Amino acid sequence: MLKTPELAMNTRRNLITVCNGRKMKWHSRQEAQAYFLEAMMSTDGEEHDRNECVYIQLLNGLSYCSDED
Repeated sequence: MLKTPELAMNTRRNLITVCNGRKMKWHSRQEAQAYFLEAMMSTDGEEHDRNECVYIQLLNGLSYCSDED
């Protein structure tokens, strides 16, 4: 359960994602979600799972998202 309701989250804060060892800084949650959704839909296997993991974390409102367990 999230401590901060999704609607109350600041969508302007910086986000950091790490996927396949590549660290990316985002200024927009919507851009990051769109990027990882497209990446998730265009890949399969382990790469799909990594992108899906980051995408789900973005949907849950985390500001640091990683494909590691």
